[in-house]
Amino acid sequence: MCGSPVPGFRRKELKAGMDMTDSPVIFEKDGRLARITLNRPKVLNAIDDRIPRLLQDAVEKANADENLRVIVLSGAGKAFCAGYDLKSYAEAEGNNPGFQNMPWDPVRDYAFMKRNTEHFMSLWRSLLPVICKVQGYAIAGGTDIAFCADLLMIAEDAKLGYPPARVWGCPPGAMWVYRLGAERAKRLLLTGDLIDGKKAEEWGLGTSFPESILDQEVEKLASRMASIPRNQLVMQKMMVNQSLENMGLASSQTLAAFFDGIARHTPEGVNFKNRAEEIGWKEAVRERDQGIFDWTEKRPIP
Repeated sequence: MCGSPVPGFRRKELKAGMDMTDSPVIFEKDGRLARITLNRPKVLNAIDDRIPRLLQDAVEKANADENLRVIVLSGAGKAFCAGYDLKSYAEAEGNNPGFQNMPWDPVRDYAFMKRNTEHFMSLWRSLLPVICKVQGYAIAGGTDIAFCADLLMIAEDAKLGYPPARVWGCPPGAMWVYRLGAERAKRLLLTGDLIDGKKAEEWGLGTSFPESILDQEVEKLASRMASIPRNQLVMQKMMVNQSLENMGLASSQTLAAFFDGIARHTPEGVNFKNRAEEIGWKEAVRERDQGIFDWTEKRPIP
């Protein structure tokens, strides 16, 4: 797709949840813009085993084209990304990429999560700036992707958060404190609560708009940024990112990736997995997020 960006031209297509290809990640060129779209709308663009690598491939394609200046990252359909496609991991018996029988190998788990984190961090390391459009949901693993972007444009009614922080997870990207600061990062990670787009803007996470004009605003920002020389964009991004990396981002991600695996294999994590096998993933998640089940005692909270 070539030519100048047309505000909102993709909105109807993506809102309708059309799969333009079987690929879970779509890469397109549009004038000076690269468009990368997560394309599993039927499951709210949940992350499968293909998305991390394909996302990095798309970022590398964009950076290799000297005619491109800005990447616009979005999700097809009703949501940006609802996290990892964990239903199969949690409900399946025995070993799988998200869970190992005891005794478990923490290094094997770390390698899996660190590899995915590195794929997502291709957005952060991209020479081209990345605008991430968030509608519907960016939760759990969806934030692992979104927070690696440079700028977030968020629908006012979108929901963002990391519910697995309650049990069975720790954000391996460790970007929360760098995006929100310690106080607000702890407020969300110690509760698993979600915030909407308006609150996200208030907390400095991004800029929010009514969903009806979100696409238009994304296009306006992308077009304005694309009018700047590529070398200028690269230098400004590198300068800001280096400041955050000097604060210890890499070591935080190493620790967080280990903790994510540990969280899935603690006594409470094992109890959550067993509960999901027993009553189904959705019901176990409901109990977790509503705080109505004691994962240590393995019983409902009166």
